[in-house]
Amino acid sequence: MADFSGHYQHVRTVFDILQGEREADLLLRNLSILDVHSETVFQGSILVYDERIIALDPDESVVRVREVFDGEGLYAIPGLIDAHLHFDAQLAHPAAFGEAIVPSGTTTIFAETLDFASAAGDEAVEAAKALFKDYDKLPYRVYAFAPGKKTSVEVTEAMLQMEPVIGLGELAHLSYMTGNDDDFRKSALGRANGGYVNSHWGVTALPDMLLNYMPAIGAHNNHDVWNEADIEKSLRHGFHTQIKFGVGSPEVIKTMLRALVKRRWPAENFQLCADNISVDRVLKRGHIDWVISLAVEMGLNPIQAIKMGTLYAARSFGMDHDFGSLAPGRYADIVLTDSLSKINPRYVFKGGELVAKDRTLLKPVDLDYSGMVKEPRPGLADLTPGELDLTPLEVSADGSRAKVLLFDVYGRGHLKFAQEVWVPFENGVVVPVLDGVTLNRISVVQRYRDGSAERHVVNGLFKGVSIERGAVSTFWPAPSAYFVVVGADSAEMCGNLKQLDTFVGGCIVTEDRQVKAELPLDIYGVMADMPLSELVDATRTIDAALAELGHHNEGEPVVNKLLTLFISLDRFGFMR
Repeated sequence: MADFSGHYQHVRTVFDILQGEREADLLLRNLSILDVHSETVFQGSILVYDERIIALDPDESVVRVREVFDGEGLYAIPGLIDAHLHFDAQLAHPAAFGEAIVPSGTTTIFAETLDFASAAGDEAVEAAKALFKDYDKLPYRVYAFAPGKKTSVEVTEAMLQMEPVIGLGELAHLSYMTGNDDDFRKSALGRANGGYVNSHWGVTALPDMLLNYMPAIGAHNNHDVWNEADIEKSLRHGFHTQIKFGVGSPEVIKTMLRALVKRRWPAENFQLCADNISVDRVLKRGHIDWVISLAVEMGLNPIQAIKMGTLYAARSFGMDHDFGSLAPGRYADIVLTDSLSKINPRYVFKGGELVAKDRTLLKPVDLDYSGMVKEPRPGLADLTPGELDLTPLEVSADGSRAKVLLFDVYGRGHLKFAQEVWVPFENGVVVPVLDGVTLNRISVVQRYRDGSAERHVVNGLFKGVSIERGAVSTFWPAPSAYFVVVGADSAEMCGNLKQLDTFVGGCIVTEDRQVKAELPLDIYGVMADMPLSELVDATRTIDAALAELGHHNEGEPVVNKLLTLFISLDRFGFMR
């Protein structure tokens, strides 16, 4: 009853507006409105007050409005929703990220924060408060999750008390196999707070016991599906199943959409999500709008595809009373598009405010994140090229072949991420040729020694980047401070790492020890303190520099592809 007076005033005001006694904020007229509830389209108008829709087709001879917007006969659909996104893993700070996704029609995200919190270490709680500061000023809605992994129980508990956190983030399913008590405690905290629990289910890697255990303890959704069999298991175990299309998986989304068309599973079981995505890809191809259009192209009914990116996503989190449809009482988060089968966001409204037009954000948010910028703390002063040399795990009996590790770029499937392969061994040197293809080398390098212990370094071959000379390296501090460097020469790779070691985090391309391109990630080593345009220029400059060194890149920028490696490197025990 504490806010009775506010609610009383609101209901009286809405009544008065509909009687023509007070003004509404906005009338959008001349629309082809998609009703996702009846799955029909009707010609009409939408009346908005205090950020919410208060009427469909109001009597214009009665109502009074401050502003009228002509919808030009365009289709009006609900604002698009990303059901699972790593808010902290796409390199842009929240304001810059909004400049990328909102013009694509995305008005709501459900966001993981685990990498940011992990990277902040002892400062995680204060860093999270700074990250969420003024979140309500962003041109999109953020609902966040406290880390289900990569941080301490204490950090998770503190973040569960923050706004806009609504539940526990994705669980570390592989450590659950060991009966890790911290995992149990985090899950209990999530349940105790009455929030949602995200599940990084990993059906390709879990035993049957864990496949049952996760939903049995209350895990709410699952975005870790890769193929038809995964989806079937996820549905059978009662999960809200999220179809992802982010970094490293351009073919996986098509595989999953084919399965949905083939099996004719009810669309209400699914939501759409990016998981990890680069802002460059959003600018070039789109966000949720792109995957809806792709789903239609591959045979899904257009309205069902739209509902997976709107109503079904909102409903899965119990928020369909606030958004996900264009009905009275919902936020006036509206996208005007000239097609339902190929989404083309001409106008985007958040809470009745026009925030984007023709894929351009109209009012960039001027939020200052410089207070989260950290100073570099180098750790590679004593690193030597010899530590990066590729040595055999095993040599064949005749001495002609060597067994080495082969890492594949994340997204082709967990089981193929790291393999042991045989390659030529000549004059005591590993020849990096597999099946007639010359591969680059990769080194995974610990930034800070554990006391007096030897620095942890893992060396192998790599599929994903192919350069004829020079080197490229990335640093990502979550959950452990490690570098990844790719090249062909140990001395060049070592020099490159020492250049990047002067940064908080980021990516550097070198040739003959000279920096050709760089991207500093000064905000705890995971985000760039720069506007969207500068970030995109930096990632494209890195790709251009690598092209000069012989690499042909497709899809995501190389820096984003390399950073996704850290997910699997941690998951499969290649970092301490």
